[in-house]
Amino acid sequence: MVILIINLALIYWINLRPLPIQMPKIILFFLLLLPFQSIFATPCSGKKMGISHCEGSQFVCNDGSYSRSPKDCSEYFANKVSKPKRTTFTENKVTSITENRATSPFMQSPGERERSSKILKLDYPGFTIWLDCEKHGAVKFQYVAQHDSGNAKRFKRFFLDPKVPAECQQTTAEAYGMHYDRGHQVPANHLDASPDAIKATNAMPNILPQAANMNKGAWLQTEEIIECYRDIDELLVVGGALWGQNSNDYFVHTHGVKTPDAFWKVVIRGTGQDERAIAWIVPNSQAATKDNLDRYLVSVADIERITGEKLPVADYVKHEKPAVSWTIPRGCRKG
Repeated sequence: MVILIINLALIYWINLRPLPIQMPKIILFFLLLLPFQSIFATPCSGKKMGISHCEGSQFVCNDGSYSRSPKDCSEYFANKVSKPKRTTFTENKVTSITENRATSPFMQSPGERERSSKILKLDYPGFTIWLDCEKHGAVKFQYVAQHDSGNAKRFKRFFLDPKVPAECQQTTAEAYGMHYDRGHQVPANHLDASPDAIKATNAMPNILPQAANMNKGAWLQTEEIIECYRDIDELLVVGGALWGQNSNDYFVHTHGVKTPDAFWKVVIRGTGQDERAIAWIVPNSQAATKDNLDRYLVSVADIERITGEKLPVADYVKHEKPAVSWTIPRGCRKG
């Protein structure tokens, strides 16, 4: 609106002047407009495909580039939502709460954050997921990654779970397409001691659309870290999906599910004074490659603030955020 008013005023002013001096003024007019365009334009608009996440005050776009917007990314999202209503859940109960807090690009909008009253806890061999019947996707998963003692073959076929109500899961197990993979919340490789557990990881309640580069990049890197460190110590792995302001509807008509904005994961090892934890929020973006994993490190406290979950991590560990992800030990078999 501001640009339109400036436009009309300057055009009117230019038209009142003789023709010979119009051209320099038109050039001056467009030069004056340049800073206004960056101020009022939406960050990461157009070919940049929307906002992926924040890196400090900068906007990182879904095409992997940085927005030239002068706006502060953190303040931008903090101003988007105020006193959102959301719900947290235990195994068999849903409780609604309201809280005023800073938000992030990965937090759901007020409407999206109101979880369904029907969340199913599904206990599969070796892992558990919490399936939101309204979203048709898992909002949380949990498993223990134990010492690698098996080599069962991966199950090739994806399938709908016949024991789960149809209204709670996706409508088909077919591939997504559009450069999105059928992404596992719980990976098969961490449960390769049990053929039944490996098969269960291909059930669609454990699957969500993941950008191909992210699925084979940063998300795979977190899985490889777990694969290596489970031979050092038993690991508790907790994670889930985040839907929010950028969630798209690419697969609503074909699969009945929106694409999550991001995925979070917490890995916990050790006990007592030796307890350690690492956490990531990985944007569901083609830019989320292995090389960028360290950009997505957060503290466990950040995860709790964003998701509303209470994670089984010692208080003295929750606020720690490592500078880099755990290093994969030399000689580790990641396969």
